[in-house]
Amino acid sequence: MLKKLLCVFAMLMAHAAYAAVDVNKADQAALESVKGIGPSVSTRILDERKKAPFKDWGDFVGRVKGVGEGNATRFSKEGLTVNGATFTPSEHAGKAEPRKDKAGKKDTKG
Repeated sequence: MLKKLLCVFAMLMAHAAYAAVDVNKADQAALESVKGIGPSVSTRILDERKKAPFKDWGDFVGRVKGVGEGNATRFSKEGLTVNGATFTPSEHAGKAEPRKDKAGKKDTKG
């Protein structure tokens, strides 16, 4: 019985390690293997990565248009990492600047 449990645990760990996709190392196909990332998002990720590697999740969320904390949380749960780290929403809460409206003024609404 113990051998079976250890075997199942080992298979789960192997699957988890295999499923990790690092945003700074992955090609377009690997990025699109993450549930929720399609061709348009993967292209935006690769375009931003050409400028400079992503430092952390905050950098990733700030630079990739259309990726906010909600998508970052989903992508992380599906196996996406930034430099091997998973997304933790509490680390990034309150760090985002208020979005500007079309006239360039900061939105003061909550």
